[in-house]
Amino acid sequence: MDTTINKHQMNLAAIIHISTFSKYFIPFGNFILPLILWISNKDRSEFIDENGKNALNFQISILLYSLFLGIICIPFVLFTAFDFIQLANILEHNTHDIDLPVQSLYDLSVGMIPVGIAGLLIFGLFVLDVLCTIIAGIRASKGISYNYPITINFIK
Repeated sequence: MDTTINKHQMNLAAIIHISTFSKYFIPFGNFILPLILWISNKDRSEFIDENGKNALNFQISILLYSLFLGIICIPFVLFTAFDFIQLANILEHNTHDIDLPVQSLYDLSVGMIPVGIAGLLIFGLFVLDVLCTIIAGIRASKGISYNYPITINFIK
């Protein structure tokens, strides 16, 4: 395996990072396209091998963090769904000036706070994904390796 980095290898490493944006056009494109590029070129250069592993590890990590946050939200959504349905029925059929039950409003708001926090964290993961991928692509095009933050190394 060649240890010197030429312009073609820099460009290919940058394309591997940027190809993770294909998830917005192709389901699981953030895994498929970088994986194909990495597997077909990893034996040619240590630089391409390292960047391919980094890009895939980061995408797998982001997926796991998002799934974890989503799974945490399921009980809160289920427990507050009944309060939300009750509140919606009262608001829809409130032709006799029925007072809204304060306890239902309180239960609904308390249950949705963790969901809102998880939503903000997922949005933060999205922003982190976009920014880090762009930075990694730029650095790879300059021949500099980039280590993504909060990445679990699944592929070594």
